Amino acid sequence: MNIFCASLPFSMNDTELKELFEGYGEVSSVRIIKDKFSGRSKGYGFVEMDDDAQALKAIEELNGTEVSGRPIVVNKAEPRAER
Repeated sequence: MNIFCASLPFSMNDTELKELFEGYGEVSSVRIIKDKFSGRSKGYGFVEMDDDAQALKAIEELNGTEVSGRPIVVNKAEPRAER
């Protein structure tokens, strides 16, 4: 399952985001979205977990929790809409 994470601290890196989710199961990939010019985090990213039950538990328990003083938003990622 692909998980969308928003309101992430700008200082958070891929490894820290992966560690946050590993408490709920195996994480297959993590990607924090960065500005293509500055290389700085845009404050959101995606986590991929193969086990849907573990992913749903992570979403349920992590959504709204504080990370570095910021309440994060964690939802199931929806496919991009066609333009």
